[in-house]
Amino acid sequence: MPDSRFLVYTRDGCALCDQFIGELARLLGATSESFELRDVDADPVTRRRFGLKVPVLTCDGSVVCHGHLDPAAVARLAAS
Repeated sequence: MPDSRFLVYTRDGCALCDQFIGELARLLGATSESFELRDVDADPVTRRRFGLKVPVLTCDGSVVCHGHLDPAAVARLAAS
């Protein structure tokens, strides 16, 4: 599977993460974009970087938003 431009760092049992993922799926559903999920706790470096900020959305390796989805930023990036 090719790498997605969008990557969501999440954690098991995180209700905010579940809500974030649902909103992102609805937002990107109308586009050809997809996203990958990655468990923030699976890697010690990632856990130190994002552990208290989940959910975190990145696009092409840069942080787009964390905690709450920024629909305008996602739409802008998905259109580019």
